[in-house]
Amino acid sequence: LKNRFTSAPILVTPDVSRQFVVEVDASEVGVGAILSQRSLSDDKVHPCAYFSHRLSPSERNYDVGNRELLAIRLALGEWRQWLEGATVPFVVWTDHRNLEYIRSAKRLNARQARWALFFARFEFVISYRPGSKNTKPDALSRLFSSSVVSTDPEGILPEGRVVGLTVWGIERQVKQALTHTPSPRACPRNLLFVPVPTRLAVLQWAHSAKLAGHPGVRGTLASIRQRFWWPTRERDTCRFVAACSVCAQTKSGNSPPAGRLRPLPIPSRPWSHIALDFITGLPSSAGKTVILTVVDRFSKAAHFIPLAKLPSAKETAQIIIENVFRIHGLPSDVVSDRGPQFTSQFWREFCRLIGASVSLSSGFHPQSNGQAERANQTIGRILRSLSFRNPASWSEQLPWAEYAHNSLPSSATGLSPFQSSLGYQPPLFSSQLAESCVPSAQAFVQRCERTWKRVRSALCRYRAQTVRAANKRRTKSPRYCRSQRVWLSTQNLPLKTAYRK
Repeated sequence: LKNRFTSAPILVTPDVSRQFVVEVDASEVGVGAILSQRSLSDDKVHPCAYFSHRLSPSERNYDVGNRELLAIRLALGEWRQWLEGATVPFVVWTDHRNLEYIRSAKRLNARQARWALFFARFEFVISYRPGSKNTKPDALSRLFSSSVVSTDPEGILPEGRVVGLTVWGIERQVKQALTHTPSPRACPRNLLFVPVPTRLAVLQWAHSAKLAGHPGVRGTLASIRQRFWWPTRERDTCRFVAACSVCAQTKSGNSPPAGRLRPLPIPSRPWSHIALDFITGLPSSAGKTVILTVVDRFSKAAHFIPLAKLPSAKETAQIIIENVFRIHGLPSDVVSDRGPQFTSQFWREFCRLIGASVSLSSGFHPQSNGQAERANQTIGRILRSLSFRNPASWSEQLPWAEYAHNSLPSSATGLSPFQSSLGYQPPLFSSQLAESCVPSAQAFVQRCERTWKRVRSALCRYRAQTVRAANKRRTKSPRYCRSQRVWLSTQNLPLKTAYRK
């Protein structure tokens, strides 16, 4: 043993009369170098000194070539007393072939130019050596890669290698609980009975664990059924998943919307119940950019009033008096959205004085004012057809569009708004006028009453059909108690977060 220890490749004393060999290498975290000389006795390279250096944060940003060149620069600076002015030019071994031409390069950056001035003080030759043979300086350069020890616990198997749920920990917990509680006879042989104190832990393992991923009731039950059993397993799982706060906050609902369709009451005569809405964003036409839509919910007749801008509550009231109330009388109910004109105190007081109730649509639910929204779509389609060559002429075409809208039969009643409100269809041509004299007032009133009864019956049938069709895609409204805590959807709420998802 003494001979082996004394004859091992230990450090030798440098001899300035013989050639030196500098072996260098660089990694992503450090550089390493070995100063060696070839022995005269065995013609092998023996180390004279070792050197390693941890790269600074700025030095780690160097590319591979500059890191290898930095290793040479640091090694020559470390052993300058042996290499500068050496009798025999020394050799630098590196595994980066491009460095062989660094001393003859014509274009150098500022850093390389500074290092070139330093290299000019030495007589040496850079020689390429494959990385498979340059292992000693490579080991020195990687000394610092393992110096930073992570304090975070790491598993033996990476998470990407795990295919199924690991049940060892939860099984151990259940088995410990079974030492105090015997399994019932109803428990299957291949499953573990879960006592009451550990059922919550099993549910959390199957649903809330990182490897579970918060599945639904079916996925949670599938994990539990593989290994565990207790009498109320299915019921407890459903309750646990339904009460999971993480699922309630992060998962999007795929169930039908809650709440049955509750349509507005059907009026008994024309223009007793009206709906209001605005059409904005129109191109300027004769100074008009807005249309006020007024719809009779009984006959589906509509008036479309062009405006220069969105009016205030007081201006809206004046416009309706001049264009609607003076022709059809005062209504008993006004449906509108929640625009500032209709939520103001002035509008509420105005409707109270004329004996009309204010019905505001639900927030973010334009279907509450669906008849006005539908009239807006119809008038928009007609105006685009009439003024597609000159969009700025829509205000000139608006009277004709209103006449066309009121002449078309309604899908709910089968009659046009003119027929439902006036009792007859105004002729489009003079040849359509009957040659007989004007009927008496009594006959006119009777005809109107018959028409209105027919319209109301049709509206009742249409509403029943609509309710049946809509409720097929809806569920019953949930029942809430006072002071009950509920989750609030943020779909229509402005959030101060970078990402809504």
